[in-house]
Amino acid sequence: MNEINEQKRAEIQKQARQILESFSKALAKVKLEKKEFKKETGGFREEEQGLKSDAGFRERMFENAPNKSGDNIVAEKKKW
Repeated sequence: MNEINEQKRAEIQKQARQILESFSKALAKVKLEKKEFKKETGGFREEEQGLKSDAGFRERMFENAPNKSGDNIVAEKKKW
């Protein structure tokens, strides 16, 4: 591996400081628009009648299920 002498190390640090200073000056010139946030709470929906489900759906699901136990479908867990 190539060793860096002290003079080269000081030069690299000086260049790094110059880069950081010029970057911070450029960032200081950036103007950002302020975002306004809604003050009202949203995301709630009114309760209504739900959709009517297919009458035969439950029977078809149980017919297709390989393992059943009463009114429950027995499924695999963490078996890859």
